Amino acid sequence: MNIKYPINNSHTLSVEEILHSFQTNADTGLSKSEAEKRSKEFGLNVYTAQKQKSIWIILLEQFKSPIVYLLVFGAAVSLYFQDYIEAIAILVVILVNALIGFLMEMQARSSMNALKEMDVIKSKVIRDGKPQEIPSENLTLGDIIMLEAGDLIPGDGRLVESNQLQCDESSLTGESLPTEKNPEKLLKDTVLGDQHNMVFKGSSVMNGNGKAIITGIAQHTQLGTITSLVENAVETATPLDKKLNALSKKLIWLTLILTSIFAITGIIQDKDWVVIIKTSIVLAIASFPEGLPIVATVALAHGMLLMAKRNAIVKKLSSVETLGSTNVILTDKTGTLTENKIYVETFSFPEENRKVSIENNNLKFDDGEIEKSQENFDKLKLVGALCNDATLKIAKEKKKVLGDPIEIALIQLANTSGTSAEELKKQYERIAEIPFSSDTKIMGTLHKSPNGNLVGAKGSVEHLLEKCNKIQFGATIKELDKNERNAILEESEKMAADGLRVLAFAYREETTINTDDFLKELVYLGMIGFLDPPRLDIKGAIVSCRDAGIKVVMITGDHPLTALNIAKKVGLVDDDEQNVIVGKDFPSTKSLTSEWKKKILSTAVFARTTPKQKLDIADIYQKAGNIVAMTGDGVNDAPALKKADVGIAMGQRGTQVAKETASIVLKDDSFKSIVAAISHGRAIFQNIQKFVIYLVSCNLSEIFIVTLLGFLAPAAILLPLQILFLNMVTDVFPALALGLGKGDITVMKKPPRNPKKGIIENKDWVAITLYAITITLSVAFAVIYCQQVISIDNKVTNNVAFITLAFAQLFHVFNMSSIGSRLLINDITENKFVWLAILICTGFMVLVYISPQMRLVLGLVELPIKVWIVSILASFIPLVIVQFYKITWGKRKNALH
Repeated sequence: MNIKYPINNSHTLSVEEILHSFQTNADTGLSKSEAEKRSKEFGLNVYTAQKQKSIWIILLEQFKSPIVYLLVFGAAVSLYFQDYIEAIAILVVILVNALIGFLMEMQARSSMNALKEMDVIKSKVIRDGKPQEIPSENLTLGDIIMLEAGDLIPGDGRLVESNQLQCDESSLTGESLPTEKNPEKLLKDTVLGDQHNMVFKGSSVMNGNGKAIITGIAQHTQLGTITSLVENAVETATPLDKKLNALSKKLIWLTLILTSIFAITGIIQDKDWVVIIKTSIVLAIASFPEGLPIVATVALAHGMLLMAKRNAIVKKLSSVETLGSTNVILTDKTGTLTENKIYVETFSFPEENRKVSIENNNLKFDDGEIEKSQENFDKLKLVGALCNDATLKIAKEKKKVLGDPIEIALIQLANTSGTSAEELKKQYERIAEIPFSSDTKIMGTLHKSPNGNLVGAKGSVEHLLEKCNKIQFGATIKELDKNERNAILEESEKMAADGLRVLAFAYREETTINTDDFLKELVYLGMIGFLDPPRLDIKGAIVSCRDAGIKVVMITGDHPLTALNIAKKVGLVDDDEQNVIVGKDFPSTKSLTSEWKKKILSTAVFARTTPKQKLDIADIYQKAGNIVAMTGDGVNDAPALKKADVGIAMGQRGTQVAKETASIVLKDDSFKSIVAAISHGRAIFQNIQKFVIYLVSCNLSEIFIVTLLGFLAPAAILLPLQILFLNMVTDVFPALALGLGKGDITVMKKPPRNPKKGIIENKDWVAITLYAITITLSVAFAVIYCQQVISIDNKVTNNVAFITLAFAQLFHVFNMSSIGSRLLINDITENKFVWLAILICTGFMVLVYISPQMRLVLGLVELPIKVWIVSILASFIPLVIVQFYKITWGKRKNALH
């Protein structure tokens, strides 16, 4: 045995050449011993499924963050100085954050193994000259497989025989219609979607039967190639991960700079090194928002749960926000923009070559009902039902009609009348048929009829017209002349240019018709244009995307004209748009010039693309600085789904490979759900921005306060555990409330934010600084007033600073209202979670003060009522100042949020 494997370009070989190459026989197949020998040499017909992350890896990934690293360092330093309560508190923060993220990702983790599911099938093969069934994993090179309607193809194969064979390859190529198969050899540069002499693993047989020789198994199949692309596609870090990490690094540097300055100053002043280190720890704790990881995780988890209620299953937390950052959607056509079902789109009858609709079983034109075409329509429905094999194959377990989608559409058309297609077939008994072939391009059937015999025929317009010598105009039948033939052909070309699949219909009815030669002297009836129509909700969703500044690009394996037609129907391109990039014209990665990249970025429709080209298009958009979402449902979409910033798979029609690879799965397959998810993602980012600004401004105020009190009232300097309490309790709950807000209702009327900008921009840092200064001034005022007027001791002074700061930060949440919003009624005051947070935090403060143990831990003492009044009143100062600023100057200057 000397087989060169893999054999490339099997479609270019004749049947004899391919059988010789694999040393097999079309009638007897391989012997059992030879099959076993080849299985040992070439391996089983299985391939490695996508590697799933282990539970431990998912858990460990929750700790991969600069924020967590800094918190761990803080806990370690606290342990070194035996401040066990502080260390435990910090470690609890880390563990709670990790646990929330872990549980949410585990909840969304898919339990389906896509590739394994595809392999659990039986294959019908010929071995030792006898047909037999074997597990598909035992299939080997050179095996002869037998195919019939309903079979799932177990490997790539070269056809050696076919009889009306049609295969559904939509999951591989994106082609809506089944591909007609025949064994004739093809040219070398024939694209995958046009390789009619090949069958491919993972596709299914829709009609007819045939034999094929297995030329590729496991990884050496088209499906295996796509699987390899999925494995090799680099999964990029999400924008939110990048932004949070960038912010974390800035805060870490800020912490290091401030603590270093303080330490150096202390050394110069010859202070005790233990005091220097402990105070530096206070500054470190004060400068870093320990609650940020928990708040971010909970906000995203909340978004994940809300999106699940809205039919979007999110498999990774950060994908919630990333979807909101999206400014480009790369979408498949078949099953995503369209219904992945074939319907009658338009009719064309003699002299009435216009689009029509059906109403109450009658034809309706724009200018009213045309009675003479109604005669043609009724006869055409009858021919469509009789010259049809779809109803002959029914899946018993599902009670579902099997067969060619176009024939199923004709059955549905016939069923619009009072008599069903099944009843018509019983009334008109079939007595002979001429099956469709790639040579004749016609199917014809002969039936018994009330008037004797009836011939029904359908097929390509050009070929069927050759069999016609008459034409019907309503109730009138006359000779078919040359001008009429040309007019019909011209109209069929126009319909095809609109992306329609066009079939012509004809009949003949006589008392007696010869059963051996009945496809002649036919009467032409008309044409039907078939289409996989757009989903009903797509056009509105596309408009919403355009309003939101999101570019939608169609990438399909379907025919260019069909793709362009659908793009126009859904409003993706203008009616006069003609620009489509076809896969065969797409340059290789090495040949991609800057001009080609510009052309790709300016094109909205790509047709006849390969999985590798989809991957390249996604990469080009990402390298141009875009946040890319890729939607799809086919195996051919999987590599790009993984490569994109957000991969969105269709849950109902999507293949298991696509669902396994995507980060978001839509339960209802609706493009509209994507728009809703983007809107929610944008609102989540707004919320994240607000609580980050809130938390950082609170922490910056703590730094200012520790520094200022160090000069004005050293006894009032806050303790590390007091600051940690503020950061983890009185700061976290209001921040959580901000994270759970509904967001701006006009969020989808604004363009997407610049993906290169961080969570906090320069103007945000200005606002944060001003917020921190107002909070610092309120605390300083309360401390100085109580010292000078009420004459309190050092312990009470510290408590005044603690109480004033706690409530000032608590009320500071109301400063996060949007610019231009009303004072009393705005997005913050209408957020029920904000009021709940204030109630909870106030309850905690009361609980701390009525509990002697908690007072002892936090270094608190019982305070006079006057001190409480001063502290509470002083805590309102930041809110009053900021709101006054917003009302008077803020709307014009737009400096504060």
